[in-house]
Amino acid sequence: MAMVAEAIGLALPYSCGAPAPYEIRDALCAKAGEQVMALLKVQLRPRDICTRKAFENAAMTVAATGGSTNAALHLPAMAHEAGINFDLFDVGEIFRKTPYIGDLKPGGKYVAKDLFEAGGIPLVMKALLDGGYLHGDAMTVTGRTVAENLKNVKFNENQDVVRKTSNPITVTGGVVSLKGNLAPDGAIVKVAGLKNLRFVGPARVFDNEEECFDCVEKRQYKEGDVLVIRYEGPKGGPGMREMLSTTAALYGQGMGDKVALITDGRFSGATRGFCIGHVGPEAAVGGPIAHIKDGDIITLDATTGEISVNVSEEEFKSRAASWKPRATEYGSGAIWKYAQLVGPARYGALTTPGADKETHCYADI
Repeated sequence: MAMVAEAIGLALPYSCGAPAPYEIRDALCAKAGEQVMALLKVQLRPRDICTRKAFENAAMTVAATGGSTNAALHLPAMAHEAGINFDLFDVGEIFRKTPYIGDLKPGGKYVAKDLFEAGGIPLVMKALLDGGYLHGDAMTVTGRTVAENLKNVKFNENQDVVRKTSNPITVTGGVVSLKGNLAPDGAIVKVAGLKNLRFVGPARVFDNEEECFDCVEKRQYKEGDVLVIRYEGPKGGPGMREMLSTTAALYGQGMGDKVALITDGRFSGATRGFCIGHVGPEAAVGGPIAHIKDGDIITLDATTGEISVNVSEEEFKSRAASWKPRATEYGSGAIWKYAQLVGPARYGALTTPGADKETHCYADI
């Protein structure tokens, strides 16, 4: 996600990739302060930079490095706050078209420090621009376009952290969006490092992460199961927690690639295996995931973009008729208030309508 800040044009080149102890960060911080004052003088504002092209550039950079599924949450949220219609499916389409060229963990060999030593985030962006992917005319915080920022960047041939787009690790990005009768509003899966892109198995359903973790800890599941964790979405959580402890436990048991896991919650960048998040509509609003039962056969296919269950539309309607919203433990306070306001993950789990509803620009003084 640090790459997003540079690729979208809101951060100075090289500033987001420098490791914390590196002395260059002092100079980059000082330069950032100077640039803020320069931008105020010319009235170049964040929304002048955060255009549709900028969000597409950010999504491309994430996809090219096998980046986090959280990009499919954060980018739509930022876009809608900027008044731009850019949802999970838009992100997914860019992921599908973008080659995976950054050999970074957890799916690859290298870490962020290695990338910085090889040429930093501008190296990734240069490879994408030369390959005809990035929008070079997008404006950035430097006051220059992406292409102008990268004009003097030369591709480093003496490294293998980042490849050229003509020689990708895979021809599509490291993250894939899915859709089907189990997730009409979409879902997301990281495929970087995955050997098997298709999984079919019976559902094991849990109404929170703790129930699933307890099952995994006691090894009360079988190879081939699809573990379903629901009521962990934006409203249901509330807050859309990361399901990291369960996936870590599965890998610790050597079962990371022998079961699949789907949730209306989310995963962290460290998650490995066939783990699908952001399933929408979420269970808390009566989405299809709320009506799955143990034993239902779920099909997951990251090649075709399918996430489906062998339940007919009539059966779904029958199950929905007896469904009741699940009571939350949070009946007051800020978390309760959040749950009343938050929208679907497809659009970034916003608590506001977004800038397209604004009639007044708060930056105008």
